[in-house]
Amino acid sequence: MAQAPKNVEVRLKLPMLEIAGSWEPNDAERRAAWELYVELITRVSVVPLREDEGLLREALTSLYSLFGTTREILRRHGPQIAEPKRNGEYNFGYLAVAMLNYGVRPLLAAWHPALEDWESRRPADRSLRDHERAWPQSAQLRTALNDTRRILAAYADLLATACGVPNLLGAYPNPRS
Repeated sequence: MAQAPKNVEVRLKLPMLEIAGSWEPNDAERRAAWELYVELITRVSVVPLREDEGLLREALTSLYSLFGTTREILRRHGPQIAEPKRNGEYNFGYLAVAMLNYGVRPLLAAWHPALEDWESRRPADRSLRDHERAWPQSAQLRTALNDTRRILAAYADLLATACGVPNLLGAYPNPRS
């Protein structure tokens, strides 16, 4: 991957963890970073979900699927992407697992059961969309999704930098905050 920097500064603020240091990705890590980058930028995970768009369930399902995708990337690229580095340096494996466990898992652990409980109360004559929009906690979940989106957008930016590509998130309009 052309023009990829040798060393990438890492600054990620997760709900329960702050990651700061450097990362010198090897070729296997850059390939894995590209795969995860493509997954992130093409999902609702980093593309804003506006109030009048989509279903919350679809957003949670998309975020949940990052676990399987990331596991597959880790397996396919093997131990080379998790090689121990010098003190203060990170590797792709650590960054990817931290993204899942500290960036995505807290949202899913809190909101998946709550939404599932609400969904189980849907009357037969009400559409999924109408029922979800009537949920008193829908605005709170959308806020939580937006907070997680910011975390994953920072990851996507880091991965783009490691791969030496421009951040393709610019293809999306800025979200309304």
